Amino acid sequence: MNTIEDAAQDPIRNVRSDHHIGEHWIHERMWSAAMLLLGIWLLASLLMLPGLDPRTLREWLSGASGAVPMALFVVVAFKHGLDGMEVVIDDYIHNNSNHFLINGLMLFVAVGGASLALFALAKIAFGGAA
Repeated sequence: MNTIEDAAQDPIRNVRSDHHIGEHWIHERMWSAAMLLLGIWLLASLLMLPGLDPRTLREWLSGASGAVPMALFVVVAFKHGLDGMEVVIDDYIHNNSNHFLINGLMLFVAVGGASLALFALAKIAFGGAA
């Protein structure tokens, strides 16, 4: 849809894209709110620890009160980052084949990074050496 005439000829397509944009905007705000709350939790938790040495952090993350919110933080952070990069890619990459390739690569990187972070967190939480 490159011109106003195209939009006038296909009003259904225009409404669908507007609905998708609105839905995406709401999801962005929800992920941002989750990041804000989890970021405040992380900062407050770190400030309440007696020290920031590896042993203290390992003890903190081995309990459910540290590991579960940290796992949520990892998932939300990677999802929020992936959504942000998708918006940048949508805005600046206009070739459909490049668009698909770059979004696929970004998804691979985000899932891989989140998986590694969750694996390391699980090893710490369940007593393995990180």
